[in-house]
Amino acid sequence: MHLETLKTFCDLVESGSLSRAARLNLVTQSAVSQQLKALEERYGRRLIERSPRLGARPTDAGRLLYQEARSALDRLATVEQRLRARPDVVTGSVRVGTVYSVGLHTLPPAMKKFLGAHPQVTVRLEYRRTDQVYAGALAGELDLGIVALPGRRSQLEVTPLAHDELVVVAPPDHPLARRRPLSLTALEGQPFIAFDRDIPTRKLVDRLLRARGVRVVPVMELDNIETIKRSVEAGLGVSLLPAPALTNEVRARTLVARRPREGPLEREIGVIYRRGRELSAAAQAFLGWLRKDLG
Repeated sequence: MHLETLKTFCDLVESGSLSRAARLNLVTQSAVSQQLKALEERYGRRLIERSPRLGARPTDAGRLLYQEARSALDRLATVEQRLRARPDVVTGSVRVGTVYSVGLHTLPPAMKKFLGAHPQVTVRLEYRRTDQVYAGALAGELDLGIVALPGRRSQLEVTPLAHDELVVVAPPDHPLARRRPLSLTALEGQPFIAFDRDIPTRKLVDRLLRARGVRVVPVMELDNIETIKRSVEAGLGVSLLPAPALTNEVRARTLVARRPREGPLEREIGVIYRRGRELSAAAQAFLGWLRKDLG
């Protein structure tokens, strides 16, 4: 079996498309099909299921092969980078998974400065739900995961980075937008737009409100912060959101953010990666930069 075949298979799983896997590996789509057929014949198992609606998706056997092949390819890439690297220059790529609220608003300034200082490093940034970031880090698909309120798990290393402040968010014409100072008790009975229940920030907000005896009326539960902001702008309810994610809307005066009198209310931002994983020089440099810039 050739390494190129395993790489093509991994690209097929990650892209969900034979044509995209072919473009990534500079081969024809039929060549990708032939390589997949050879793998399935070698192991006597079906590895990929195809459908017009969902595209190419791995079977259970395909997921197992993908996880092990990706881990092996990543280790090999790390070895090659270390063998070829000049001691005074950091090169290579870093695969990072993060949630929207962090990746779109907290990371960009630090990433821009890092890439300016290390032009030979490529950062592949992927936006995922929190549970998918954990799964990617545990499976070795991601070098680093960046999440809010990182949970401690035996298989993961956690590096704290920073804290985001949570603020009350309302449209400019809402009565709460004119209150100074604003107490969390003012949210009593308000229509409230929340994150989905399995998202850590939702659990934190629920705890903060419950601790102060405040009962809101959840009218929507959404899985990403951009949709929540648009819903608040539309006047569908108010919310508690991280302040860094509101800079553009506050500047444009489409939203008003108010620090609660009980504040500051904060959520921790941290990096996770699989325990025992040897980080590449590029990943170590990126992690060190984040700790310095955000911490």
